[in-house]
Amino acid sequence: MASAVLFDLPDTAKNVPVKGKRPAPVHAERTWHADIDRVTYLGTHQPSWLARPEFGEDCIPLCVAHHRLDGRKTLPRSVTPWMLDSGGFTELSKYGRWTVTPHSYAAAARRYYDEIGLMDVCAIQDWMVEEEVLAQTGLTVWDHQLKTVASFLNLMTLDAELPWMPVLQGFTLDEYLRCVDLYERAGVDLTLEPVVGIGSVCRRQGTKEAVRIIETLWSMGIRLHGFGFKVTGLRNGASHLLYSSDSMAWSVNATYREPMPGCTHQSCSNCPRYARAWRNQMLNSLPEDQQLLTLTA
Repeated sequence: MASAVLFDLPDTAKNVPVKGKRPAPVHAERTWHADIDRVTYLGTHQPSWLARPEFGEDCIPLCVAHHRLDGRKTLPRSVTPWMLDSGGFTELSKYGRWTVTPHSYAAAARRYYDEIGLMDVCAIQDWMVEEEVLAQTGLTVWDHQLKTVASFLNLMTLDAELPWMPVLQGFTLDEYLRCVDLYERAGVDLTLEPVVGIGSVCRRQGTKEAVRIIETLWSMGIRLHGFGFKVTGLRNGASHLLYSSDSMAWSVNATYREPMPGCTHQSCSNCPRYARAWRNQMLNSLPEDQQLLTLTA
């Protein structure tokens, strides 16, 4: 099994002075390939990656945010499956509301679906419940849950043919279960949905409480997508309970390391070689029993 040294926290996160950047990782091949590769989305700032042949050849699915695609006259034609992220955390933490209307977002998603192709799923305009987001919106968790469910219903009404992904929001287990009930009362059986996002857990994904929430929802037959899941959360028991996940952690990781051998840029924070190396080492580092369980979850 490959070394997991790539995923150590940067020195700044450990309150240790940074004397110099650490060496970049050596590219590691996957130890074996299976369905887990298909549902571990690699986040990227660069829409052009959708058309890069190496991602298609290795069938590495990507995750691209709406604001990285919006307004472009021409769009890449994807060679690999991908998911559309709505960019909700940025919207709500910055503006305290959605500045993108449901009509505009649905129209944009339709364009991406038709022109880029190979879109697996598109996230709805959900409302996170982290404390800083609630402080910005001035609303309650209950308000955000109602707005999240309403977003799914609105977007389905606007274009039911797109692969909209409903999202569960909450902080405590009871709140997530309440959100499940809200969908049910609206006529949406989440167990019949291809995949359901679980929001507001990425910053506490390594905690026992987060794992308990994921375990409970998984036991109800809901196929979950974990937004922004890092290796810590996956190693702590979540990997075999999630149908899919996405992460941009590789980019932050790269800012604390030297460029990979052969790279001429000063930082690999937007480097496809680094991103692939990070993803391979992350998947290789998961316990084999969790990798196998993921295939049957």
